[in-house]
Amino acid sequence: MRFVIVGAGRVGLRTARAIRESDHEVVIVEADAEMAGQAQRNSFDVIEGDGAIEETLVDAGIAEADALGALTGDLNTNFAACTIANHHDCRTVMRIDEDYREDIYRTYVNEVDEVIYPERLGAIVAKNALIGGNIRAIADIEQNLQLVEFTINDSSPMHGYSLSELELPGKAELLAIGTNGDPLRVPTADDTLEVGTQLVILSDSDKMDDVRSIIVGEGGQTALGGA
Repeated sequence: MRFVIVGAGRVGLRTARAIRESDHEVVIVEADAEMAGQAQRNSFDVIEGDGAIEETLVDAGIAEADALGALTGDLNTNFAACTIANHHDCRTVMRIDEDYREDIYRTYVNEVDEVIYPERLGAIVAKNALIGGNIRAIADIEQNLQLVEFTINDSSPMHGYSLSELELPGKAELLAIGTNGDPLRVPTADDTLEVGTQLVILSDSDKMDDVRSIIVGEGGQTALGGA
């Protein structure tokens, strides 16, 4: 698959790297010469120019692209890029700068297929660091839905229990389990929650603190991360 990323900042560059590591083709569009040069030094195919101009996106191959990620810090640039990409029948993902805008774009803007607010995930990680617990924020799916990895330690309330004894609040769902760095897999009721067991859980944001209390309790060390 082919992707066009508008913006070679922190979010854009990390996204482009993740796409490339998944063996897809990615082209970065960046107006700032220094940032474009940095992306080139990271061996990316870069078009230096304004992503809000159709000619620039055409040079980047928007007509053949499967999706465009408008990931700059400028909302106007992101929206213009998505509008142009939509005209070329390209799937569009737009970064927004305030989370309250999310419902507006999801509801009323047909040119944008998905919106993301990366800063929210950073806030989740910061909160986890302050509160404590063996937690790694993996992804912020949408405004009220989070994907988080918890690691069992010897002080976790669920240490030694089986998954059949784990009761999650609300609509929280256990998606995968792993142990001490082993590949994640589908959980079974007979799995035991030993030290080092990782649980990947999808939950409503307002229930995540309850999930955390049940699995890792109130103490421990935080493992920071994100995708």
